[in-house]
Amino acid sequence: MIRQLGKSGWVLGLVGLLVALAILTKAIQPDFSASGFESLARASLPFAFATAAMTVAILVGGIDLSVASMMAVASVTAAVLMDGAGDLTAGLVVAFVLVVGLAMGAINGALIVITRVPDIVATLAMLYVWEGVALLILNAPGGAAAPWLRELIVGSVVPWVPKSLVFLVVCLAVVWVPLKRSKLGLYIYATGSSELAAYRSGVPTRATRVAAYAIGGLFAALGGLTLTMSTGIGEPIPGPYLLAAVAAAVLGGVVLGGGIGGLLGPILAVIILRLVRMDLTLASVDPNVTTIVEGTIMVIVVMLGGILAVKGRQT
Repeated sequence: MIRQLGKSGWVLGLVGLLVALAILTKAIQPDFSASGFESLARASLPFAFATAAMTVAILVGGIDLSVASMMAVASVTAAVLMDGAGDLTAGLVVAFVLVVGLAMGAINGALIVITRVPDIVATLAMLYVWEGVALLILNAPGGAAAPWLRELIVGSVVPWVPKSLVFLVVCLAVVWVPLKRSKLGLYIYATGSSELAAYRSGVPTRATRVAAYAIGGLFAALGGLTLTMSTGIGEPIPGPYLLAAVAAAVLGGVVLGGGIGGLLGPILAVIILRLVRMDLTLASVDPNVTTIVEGTIMVIVVMLGGILAVKGRQT
C-alpha cells in the first residue's frame, strides 16, 4: 500500500493543488457555480486531447510539434463534411475524421522512422504541412457541426458533472486503458525508456514508434472534433495548444525523454492550468498580464522537465 501511495504521490499532489485552486477560485468569485465549472471543463477539452497526444509521443521517447496543426485538419474536415449533413452522415464523418487522425500520426511516425530525422525536426516540418492542408480544406472559419454532436459536450449530466468531462473521461478510457494493458503499451514504455535495450529484447521499436504517433494523431483528431463541437464551426488556424500540451504533460509527471508517466496526471495538469487562467481573469488581472503569467508558468515547467530529464539520463 505504501509503495502504491508512493507511485501515486505526484498525482495526489496535483489533486491537492487542484483543490487549493478551487478554494482560491471560490474566494475570488463567491458565486462561482456549476455553470462556471461546466464552462471550464468545456474549455479544457481541446487542451486535454492535445496533451494526451503529446503524452503518448513523449512516452515513446519523442515529441510531436504538429499536434495543434493535426487538430486544425480534423476540425475543418469535420466542419466541412458535416455542413448540411444528416445525423447518420455526421456519425460517419466522425469515424472518418478519427481515421484521418490515425493516418496523420502514422505519417509523422513513419517519416521519423524512415528518414531517422530527430522527432522535433520532423514534426516541426509536419506542423507546416498539416497547417497548409487545413487551410486548403477551409481557408477561413466556417462549416458546421451536427446539433447532436454539440449536445454531447454542452450542459451537465447532473450539477457539477459536465457532459464535456464525461465525454473526455469516456474517450480517454476507451483508448488509453486497453492500450496501457496491451503488449503495444508495454512496447511504448520500453522503447521510451531505452530504445536500444528494447530492440535487443525483441521489441519492434520502429513499428512501435509509428503506432505511438498514430495514437497521438487519434487523440489530436478528437481534440479537433471537440473544437468544432464547442464552437459549431471549423477553425483552420492552429490554436495555442502546443506549448500548453508539453507543459501539462511535464507538470503531470511525464518525463521528457520517455518511458515514465501516465495520462491521469497530465489531464489533471490541464485543468490546473486552465483554472489558473480562470482565476487570473476572475481577479480582473489585465489580459496581457494573464498571458504573460500563463506563458511563464509553461516555460518554467518545460525547462524544469528538461533539466530533470537530462539528470535522469546522466544517472
